[in-house]
Amino acid sequence: MEGLNLVSTFAEFKELKNIDRPTMMSVLEDIFRTQLARMYGSSDNFDIIINIDKGDFEIWRNRTVVEVVEDPNTQISKDEVDKIDNSYEIGEEFAEEVKLSSFGRRGILNLRQNLQGRIMDIEKANLYNAYKERIGEILVGEVYQVWKKEVLVIDEDGNELLMPKSEQIPSDFFRKGDSVRAVVARVEMKNSSPVIILSRTAPAFLERLFEQEVPEIFDGLITIKKIVRIPGERAKVAVESYDERIDPVGACVGVKGSRIHGIVRELKNENIDIINWTSNTQLLIQRALSPAKISSIKISDEDNKIYVSLKPSEVSLAIGKGGTNIKLASMLVGKDIEVFRELDEEEEDVLLSEFTDEIDQWIIDALKSIGCDTAKSVLALSVQDIMKRADLEEETVVDVQRILKAEFEDNN
Repeated sequence: MEGLNLVSTFAEFKELKNIDRPTMMSVLEDIFRTQLARMYGSSDNFDIIINIDKGDFEIWRNRTVVEVVEDPNTQISKDEVDKIDNSYEIGEEFAEEVKLSSFGRRGILNLRQNLQGRIMDIEKANLYNAYKERIGEILVGEVYQVWKKEVLVIDEDGNELLMPKSEQIPSDFFRKGDSVRAVVARVEMKNSSPVIILSRTAPAFLERLFEQEVPEIFDGLITIKKIVRIPGERAKVAVESYDERIDPVGACVGVKGSRIHGIVRELKNENIDIINWTSNTQLLIQRALSPAKISSIKISDEDNKIYVSLKPSEVSLAIGKGGTNIKLASMLVGKDIEVFRELDEEEEDVLLSEFTDEIDQWIIDALKSIGCDTAKSVLALSVQDIMKRADLEEETVVDVQRILKAEFEDNN
């Protein structure tokens, strides 16, 4: 009865954890051999017969019949054998069944504990391997618990998955029971347990959404060459068509935006710019900075930067709200882009680089990052606007504008 309970316990685990038959057999045999080795010093001379379907097993101990016993585990005396069966001769193998009761209460408890531990280890390994193969795949789960720094999500099989705050779109808000779509970002091992991390901010999440919404991408007629994102704000997706008859941008947008709207909603109204990919770097820069119209482009190999000149009216378009457009364009082309205003010949202006004696370089760099590379471009903006866009203190901005104004007053 003890043996039946033990195997029944394993059968329950097997049904719950979906462990295959060869693994079941191997685990059971291994835990029995481990226990036998503890009891007898070695398990090499034991035969273990397991019948999973019937829920029972047999253990047979094989010993050589000898006149004088030197190793009690592998040998048995002729006198002792004769008490059981006198047909055995010296040198023959004598097989004797080992009952589970001989293991003792503690031995049986050890078997059960080892069995449970092995099953848990196998389940952890199966979960790790299963999700390792699903990295980059979208799944739908149910929010089970919401904490300050992460959300616990349950998949269809009841497995626990984590979505840290850093992997959530800033405007995401979840309640227990909500359905959530996310991509499997990575699988880690912590304290010998697999931790599956989900993400809604990874470029792969946006790529999978496009595959679901745009059949041409799913079928391979259109390829996504690169995706860059500032989650929840803006993204740029470079696409290429292998069929001249297919407009990749139009196909991704859909009739009246039918395809892109669903993706935008899923991403909490993240603006998505879709551009035609090209291997021509200058043309790619022009497309990446759209809707701004570029006057000239200079690519520097020395400092790995791109210098772009635009008319004053185009600068704000190139930079975008909060600098998102130029930041994403830089990420897309793989080089930092610096924007410069074109000066009219009749317009008198001074480059900020001329003020390094009076203004710290880091402040000049902050102003350049928002498209202000000349004195008049800084003076044309309000103090509040510069504070917000360049992330500078009010006192700093006021002081900078005072220095720049003095330059023009002195010239007059």
